[in-house]
Amino acid sequence: MKAGVRIPFVVGLAIALLVFNVRGAEKPSLAERLGHKSTDKLLIINGDDVGMCHAANLGTIECLEKGLMRCATVMVPCPWFPEIAAYAKAHPESDFGIHLCHTSEWIKYRWGPVADRAKVPGLLDPQGYLWHEVPDVYAHATPEEALTEGRAQIRRALDAGVDVTHLDSHMGTLQYDPRYLEVYLQLATEFNLPVRMASQETLARNGHPELRERFAAKGIVFPDHFVYDQLKDEKKGVTNFWFGIVRGLQPGVTELYIHAAQPTDELKAITGSWPTRSQEYELFAHDEQMKQLVSDQKIILIGYRALRDLQRRNHH
Repeated sequence: MKAGVRIPFVVGLAIALLVFNVRGAEKPSLAERLGHKSTDKLLIINGDDVGMCHAANLGTIECLEKGLMRCATVMVPCPWFPEIAAYAKAHPESDFGIHLCHTSEWIKYRWGPVADRAKVPGLLDPQGYLWHEVPDVYAHATPEEALTEGRAQIRRALDAGVDVTHLDSHMGTLQYDPRYLEVYLQLATEFNLPVRMASQETLARNGHPELRERFAAKGIVFPDHFVYDQLKDEKKGVTNFWFGIVRGLQPGVTELYIHAAQPTDELKAITGSWPTRSQEYELFAHDEQMKQLVSDQKIILIGYRALRDLQRRNHH
């Protein structure tokens, strides 16, 4: 009789242990690790190309101070870097990463490397600027030169008083080629910073489903979702496009990026994309309907600082 009483107890204990182990094996989501619920929608609105020109600095700062943006990434080699670096130093609570820059794409407005030119000759075009396009970098430079330049940019920002919170790559130079992605991972590890990362669906379609796990194995933190593939539809109508994206957010941490800039003569002289940039500035700095949508959807706006703090707590 005693044995008969024990069997259900033993079976029950085994089931309880099994359930506990299965639950224990489930890693908490990024949202949970950041102190939120797994069902919460967290949104990082990142401002790319800050420092590129004065109009970009003005537009980005306004989006950060009056709008929905919570962080931005700085182009260190550009002429207007000192202005945004001074702002960052004067506002230590601000959230600025580095938009690692290995290209200089415009026709009439160019910039060169931050590193000693003798150490990065492959990054220089015949005029002494960074190359216009990413394939030019791959054709003429080496990953070692890209690493040297990336390191120099981060150090210049840190030396200027920017409390760097994250890394991403201008025009994706460090993300499209596996050799250059190693540079991205090395810089993230060396400076202990989170990174922008393509969504799992994008990586799988491009034949690299393992990359997110590779970065995570090194202790690098990155958002769950990244709005990138959808950008092909942005030109059909900037405002409607971004309303659709925000309306359709999934639970977890999503990053979207914009190029906020005021529609000045300077911006118009630099790039034909000035209408999109100025519309994004208006939408994310001032649009009351967008602010209302974020509120109605109970979206939690965060920057990369929260991800950096999490990464550094767990990864020394």
